[in-house]
Amino acid sequence: MNSASQKKMNDTVAIAILAAVYFVAGKLGLTMAFVHPSATAVWPPAGIALASLLIVGYEVWPGILLGAFLVNVTTAGTVATSIGIATGNTLEALVGAYLVTNLAGGRKAFDREQDTFKFAILAGTLSTMVAATFGVTSLCLAGFAKWTSFGAVWLTWWLGDAAGDVIVAPLLILWSASPRLRWNRSQFFEALALLACLVVVGRIVFAGFLLPGTSNYPLEYLCIPVLIWSSYRFGQREAATATLILSAMAIWGTLHGLGPFVRQTENESFLLLQAFMGVIAVMTLGLAAVFAERERAVQQARILSVSDPLTGLANYRKLVEELNVEIKRHARTGRSFALLLLDLDGLKTINDTQGHLTGNRALCRLARVLQIHCRDIDTAARHGGDEFALILPEAERDAARQVAQRISDGLADDGEQPPLSVSIGAVICPENGDTIETLMASADRHLYEMKRHPRAKATSPTQDR
Repeated sequence: MNSASQKKMNDTVAIAILAAVYFVAGKLGLTMAFVHPSATAVWPPAGIALASLLIVGYEVWPGILLGAFLVNVTTAGTVATSIGIATGNTLEALVGAYLVTNLAGGRKAFDREQDTFKFAILAGTLSTMVAATFGVTSLCLAGFAKWTSFGAVWLTWWLGDAAGDVIVAPLLILWSASPRLRWNRSQFFEALALLACLVVVGRIVFAGFLLPGTSNYPLEYLCIPVLIWSSYRFGQREAATATLILSAMAIWGTLHGLGPFVRQTENESFLLLQAFMGVIAVMTLGLAAVFAERERAVQQARILSVSDPLTGLANYRKLVEELNVEIKRHARTGRSFALLLLDLDGLKTINDTQGHLTGNRALCRLARVLQIHCRDIDTAARHGGDEFALILPEAERDAARQVAQRISDGLADDGEQPPLSVSIGAVICPENGDTIETLMASADRHLYEMKRHPRAKATSPTQDR
């Protein structure tokens, strides 16, 4: 089977799965249709459809059309009204996916807070108007809904789709991007504590748990600290999960006449609930994005503080830290290590004759050779200017000589112009010193001895007399 046939088969399977999931979720949502059999304030298929297009691609749109048609043709209306509703649902998802992809970062919409709010406006607010308008108009034209109730039905339809987009779609998108849990032991227990608190708070707010006679008290503000906890400590994916869990408990409680949003009619109760959950979901995801951006900035600052911005190698600060680590390890275990100082020959001439861009490229060429010939436990650093250093833990004289030779040969044979060479001074701890100052001084002397006598064996670590 060729790749085109395989892709066609995969798309067909994806369409069938999407249609089935859409149908089941749609039937579940319509069990809470109170203002009209085809309109509900709880409509998770909207989020499922939007997430599917963003994750899999636009080619699975027939699954939305088929699923929406089957949901409606088996509920109320005729084939014609079901086609009209299914067309609106499909266009809603396509418009939402297009707007989010082009204006809000697509699948990465939840990485930044501004894109998160754009997602809420473009997908949750604007695109959902398409399905509501198509659906209610189709029902009114066919006589299955009164024009006088157009506004009430439209509002219910739109709010149900909007809640589906901002609660369900982020959950699916975020988990598809990072499906594996990477928690350590403490994070795992903290997640269990968070889940327990979320369930207790949800039961208190939407079921009067632990507080008899308060099943309809306006205690919804108690949900906010727990959701902030999920945003701050875990990130967007877990925050979206916490929001969905809370939403499920809120829907269950409201359906049973419990919670702060219960009003005279069930539809009014669900409209208030979904408006609250939509706002809470956007707030939670926005905060999670802010915290994630802050963490990324901190990590970037931490990396920049110990790395050279041109070559990507460790900087002088990191070099000193690693030398201290190796010296302490030697004092503890008695194992030696090697320090190589390297000087790129003729860098000033390259800068003067071919320009600093070529000179910077020469530095990067040497850095690349160092990275190629380094073990995971080695530390390659840019010492400053045209000088580099390499720490080789648990290395003896012969190993240091071999590494130095490979670096020299690798740079000479890298295939780029101008040709480069490097002078190398190598020392061994404790033979040439057992402090940072003595090791660096010894390596420096050896390095410049090699530069004065370029025909000498620059790869031979020597013992200072």
